[in-house]
Amino acid sequence: MNRPFEGIYIALATPFTDGQPDPAKLRDNIRKYNAVDLAGYLVLGTTGESVSVSDTEAEALVAAAVETAAPGRKIIVGAGREATALALEFTNRMATLGAAGALVRPPMFFKSLLGQAALVHHFWTLADGSRMPILLYNFPQLTGIGLESELVLELSGHPNVAGLKDSSGHLALLQEVVPYVDSRFSFLIGAGSAVLPGLLLGASGGILAVANVMPDQCAALYRLFRQGKLDEALGLQRGLVAVNRAVTETYGIPGLKHALDLLGYHGGPPRAPLPPLGPGGRQRIETLLREVGLLR
Repeated sequence: MNRPFEGIYIALATPFTDGQPDPAKLRDNIRKYNAVDLAGYLVLGTTGESVSVSDTEAEALVAAAVETAAPGRKIIVGAGREATALALEFTNRMATLGAAGALVRPPMFFKSLLGQAALVHHFWTLADGSRMPILLYNFPQLTGIGLESELVLELSGHPNVAGLKDSSGHLALLQEVVPYVDSRFSFLIGAGSAVLPGLLLGASGGILAVANVMPDQCAALYRLFRQGKLDEALGLQRGLVAVNRAVTETYGIPGLKHALDLLGYHGGPPRAPLPPLGPGGRQRIETLLREVGLLR
């Protein structure tokens, strides 16, 4: 295969100390993850609270990730902005730091006025001007805009559009896109509950929030799939579902960060206005981690 982005990437959480991003703690987390057979890391995606971080703060976090990641690990940066010009400026700023790709969501504030032609213009302009490859980001539950297969197929013709991360949790887009794109196009699953089904249907890997707390299991699932050991991979996939639901849907980023704290990583509180997890949620996260064997 010649896809530029394959395998499992962790959609990293961003540690904060006294309300400020903490690159040193991010480095500590990455050093631990470097021991796992991963393809790389997404910095400042949804899980990284990207909308709550300034461009200057982002620069420090991305620089820390690039400098700390093990050799061969690719750094993807969440680069969505509401204005095309701002997204392009930020993307190229991150490219100078050594990032390997930019994950770009659609602009969403004026969603009612953004038809397919406007979205194509936005992404095509970014791809034309970007100094690194662009990955489209489909997360309609968050943005309110679903990237339809026709739009993805049109954009896939641009040589600097390297692929797509699909966090919808559904596999329809995958089936409508993968058979019709060039082999260089990377389709990455963004939902931990759908990794193995996605791989079986032609996805090239995943960018996963649940991999923050289950990195070994996510990496092993991908390895077993590549080895054709599907029964073993299925067992791991089933083991991801409950934890993935807890840290992405039920309790979200506050729950994920509490799980990181319990497992010896730097999680800490989310950045306001996101509230920290309450006592009941903390107890349920701890119980779940014990039930699946992550905590003794």
